[in-house]
Amino acid sequence: MTSLLIVGAGSVGALFGSALARQGAQVSVVCRSDYDVVSREGYDIVSPLLGNHRFYPHAVFKEVAECKTPPDYLVLTVKVLEGVDRAALIRPAVGPKTVIVLIENGVDIEAEIAAAFPENEILSGLALVGVGRSAPGMVNHQSLGQLNLGRYPNGNSAAAERLAALFNGGGIGCKLTENVVSARWQKAVWNATFNPISITGGALDTAIMLGTAESTAFIQRAMEEVCAVAAAAGYPMPPKLIEQLIGATRAIPPYYSSMAQDYKNGRPMEIEAILGNTVRAARKHGVSTPILETLYALTKMIERKMS
Repeated sequence: MTSLLIVGAGSVGALFGSALARQGAQVSVVCRSDYDVVSREGYDIVSPLLGNHRFYPHAVFKEVAECKTPPDYLVLTVKVLEGVDRAALIRPAVGPKTVIVLIENGVDIEAEIAAAFPENEILSGLALVGVGRSAPGMVNHQSLGQLNLGRYPNGNSAAAERLAALFNGGGIGCKLTENVVSARWQKAVWNATFNPISITGGALDTAIMLGTAESTAFIQRAMEEVCAVAAAAGYPMPPKLIEQLIGATRAIPPYYSSMAQDYKNGRPMEIEAILGNTVRAARKHGVSTPILETLYALTKMIERKMS
């Protein structure tokens, strides 16, 4: 039986973990804010994709160190935030053969984990899903439900194929890629624009952000800047990507980005991982990004006001 430990089992971790458990995997979770509810009652999941169901993890831990047997896969779904040492967080549960899976936002987020665990295989995953928590242990899945997964820094592996098969069997479409860094930049074209824009006017949903010709044109220009940075870093984006991303966003019900949800709930936001790293890459490669630079400055002001 394949064993998995999901560290930071919020809405994404709970939804994806429930899909893996359906395939017979032994799925344990580490959660803090929801610990009392989840340890008693599991997760109550409302999902148009997987159906409404309750997910009872194999074990529920409050701290990673409570997991005494290293899992086959350690899935890290915590937010990538300043001051959070992700390597130290997971170290107590990483064994010699544990495959570390990062299902997190941002670009250039794998290097510190790879440096801390040079002997362990690392898989990097990008979730395409609209999901959130309405209360402790209650997960509301609104739309999508896919995962792009690849071995870091590139290539494929048997471990990646096994995990992808579990996800696909459980109802989460998992696509393997041999160039996961490029896939991360592709997601950044949406993430590094819609996320910061969503908090500059309070909490804006996708329908409001695409509500006028002017706002849509602004988003397109910001996306073009991300594409220029990606190309300069060696990862040129598909020519129709911007058009496809905007079309796909219009096609699904309006929703709040992850950053907007954090803003609404007064939680720390992944500004550095999503936008800051993109801006720093632009500076490194000499790419002019006036819109992204402006959004970065504005979001840092908003962050400071919230702290």
